[in-house]
Amino acid sequence: MNTRVKVLLVVGARPNFMKAMPLYKALKAKTGWFDPILLHTGQHYDYEMSKAFFEDLELPEPDIYLNVGSDTHARQTAKIMVGIEDVLLGEKFHLVVVFGDVNSTMAASIAASKLHVPVAHVEAGLRSFDRRMPEEINRVVTDVLSDLLFVTEPSGIRNLKNEGIPNDKIHFVGNLMIDTLFLYRDKAARSDVMERLGLRPQKYALLTLHRPSNVDDPQKFGEIWGALMEISEVIPVVFPVHPRTRRRIEEFQLPVPYGIRLLPPMSYIDFLALEMNARLVLTDSGGIQEETTALGVQCLTIRENTERPVTVEVGTNQLVGTSPERIKSEALRILEGKLKSGKLPELWDGHAAERVVRVLEEWAQAL
Repeated sequence: MNTRVKVLLVVGARPNFMKAMPLYKALKAKTGWFDPILLHTGQHYDYEMSKAFFEDLELPEPDIYLNVGSDTHARQTAKIMVGIEDVLLGEKFHLVVVFGDVNSTMAASIAASKLHVPVAHVEAGLRSFDRRMPEEINRVVTDVLSDLLFVTEPSGIRNLKNEGIPNDKIHFVGNLMIDTLFLYRDKAARSDVMERLGLRPQKYALLTLHRPSNVDDPQKFGEIWGALMEISEVIPVVFPVHPRTRRRIEEFQLPVPYGIRLLPPMSYIDFLALEMNARLVLTDSGGIQEETTALGVQCLTIRENTERPVTVEVGTNQLVGTSPERIKSEALRILEGKLKSGKLPELWDGHAAERVVRVLEEWAQAL
């Protein structure tokens, strides 16, 4: 191809930023080949927090910002589709790259496909097999529409093949988010967040909890909270709280004991530092299952399923469900020194972005 390949990278929420950063920089480094344009849909609930992540990851201000804001799934998806369509009608792009499983991911893939702009999906093929999760619908729709599917783990290949995706569209490249983690691990080690919070390594548990299925039902959240309160009697629990979760804690009038320390959402570097130094992590997040596996930190996932089975099969993650008895018993086992051994999954080596770019170079030659 004689002209540079114009690539629209679409991000919308915090997990996307860590996946987009290494690819954006790798594309930028290919002088004369690619012209990456960064579009932020504004799906993230807090623009200032988004800015903090961009600064942490040394990403430039987005070239395009749609500012769609939070809304119902349908309304938010519709706003993003309209915004992406306007961008694609106003400027010629050779490829749209989407990341992960948020509403921005699906909305951008639909808008691009209807305008016959090829789509590449980073983190394709992950499946929880639970259609009650909005993220699962986003994943399935995006993968069906994508022309290039970049896979992070072997389960993704199996799932896509089972769904009839042709082999030549599937590319096993590793995990872009782990590229970012390895790149910023040393910087996180120099963070002063431990001193600021008065924490000592291995002397606390780190908690994240935000999924509607866990926090929107007062009975279920109350039961999970009860288990966490009991764990906090044995080890302090540090909890950077998602805004929706904080609202539920207040709405359901859940008691906050001395042992559970509620914190505001944190920057990427500070949170990574807390992960690295935690005795154990309790979470319902997808990305944190991957990060703890890469760091070799014990992780208990408070969900009945995971779309990232390699973190359980190979890594340090354990799927414990939402039973308070199981959450508490598995946490206590770890605190007693009964640890799950783990290793790095295949191709989680910090070079996923390079492999993606090699695929894109080959793809671009056929344009």
